[in-house]
Amino acid sequence: MTERTFEALPPVRDRAFAGSWWGLAWLRALEDSALDGQQVKAGRRHARAGAVGAVSVRPGRITALVRDPDGTAHRSDVLVQQLSEADWDRFLTLVADQAGHIAALLDRDMPPHLREDAAAVGVELLPGIGDLEPECTCGAWDHCPHTAALCHQVARLLDQDPFVLLLLRGRGERELLDEVQARSAVHVTAHAPEPPAGIPAREAFAVRWLIPPLPDPLPAVDAPCRPPVLTGGTSPAPGLDAGALEFLIADAAARARQLLAEALAPGHEHTAPPEEPTLRQDAVRMAASAPPERVTDRLAEGCGYGPAELARAVRAWEYGGPAGLAALEEEWTPGPAELARARDRLAAAWQDEDGAPRLRAAGNRWTALGTGAQVRYGREGRWWPFRKEGGHWQPAGPGDDDPAAALAGVLAGD
Repeated sequence: MTERTFEALPPVRDRAFAGSWWGLAWLRALEDSALDGQQVKAGRRHARAGAVGAVSVRPGRITALVRDPDGTAHRSDVLVQQLSEADWDRFLTLVADQAGHIAALLDRDMPPHLREDAAAVGVELLPGIGDLEPECTCGAWDHCPHTAALCHQVARLLDQDPFVLLLLRGRGERELLDEVQARSAVHVTAHAPEPPAGIPAREAFAVRWLIPPLPDPLPAVDAPCRPPVLTGGTSPAPGLDAGALEFLIADAAARARQLLAEALAPGHEHTAPPEEPTLRQDAVRMAASAPPERVTDRLAEGCGYGPAELARAVRAWEYGGPAGLAALEEEWTPGPAELARARDRLAAAWQDEDGAPRLRAAGNRWTALGTGAQVRYGREGRWWPFRKEGGHWQPAGPGDDDPAAALAGVLAGD
């Protein structure tokens, strides 16, 4: 049986347990599964203090020893439903058919559209409400501080490597990649164009000396190249910002590596190229990579942002890329059918009318009155949570197909 063991992680102080959208979704599943929110908070404190030992991950189960403040150790397990063989068949076919999905996984990334494409074929990659089942030697029948601490620690592991989630669902990394490679080869063969009618052999051999041989494919690159250091001496040219140029070179190298990985992935030739980013989108993307402060200032100035506006835009980009940025900046009016579906789903989420939030809709933005919570409907069909901080609406998480889930998540944080 495939199993991975991760060493105990050090205590964490001034940072969130999850930064990726899939790590945040994992923690939201914990909060939705636990009946007692105080136990989740206690588990978060345990995890921050470094009380979780080495974490063992295998299909359907995660295990660790978790210590109480007095040193008492408890074996804690969290069970996750494995995907069925039929689910894996659909998911592996989906990944093998799209080079971008393969490249993202190889880069230890799980873009939101991979989850959405999987859901479209009936495969839910991330756990939902009630999917994280606890077992602990402390005797608790629901999530206790020990299983909650374990879940918080796993969120940190998921941030680093989404293959941890796929192992929990039933497939190890090597096994999964081997299956994807085999299916990709079959897909490419099946979709190969018909060979041309050809020409007589004597004609081809007559001109063979005119045709240069094909070059060897470029090798894969483990990491972007190190940019040259231009700031050690005098500026390379009067008026040129050497630090900004170094940053642009490093950014270009990272993008080139990503494009090369996608180009070498099986079936790449059948994948439509992505849309060109706008000037503003590209500026926000670069600002999200934490450039030097003077470069950030120039990016803000170049696309018309103030410092606070750029910080909000970067936050939106980190949650959802171009779609997250559009949710922050675009205000538009969805069609009547879309609005009616949203009202039905929100009404169904709160059966108790006394506990239901009062909502005010303005275009694609729905605000819970009396709170600092809002959700916005994006043109791609997802709902994006926002929280009011300092008089401004701040992005509060990744987009969700369910408006009630997006709103409940941001209301829970108030």
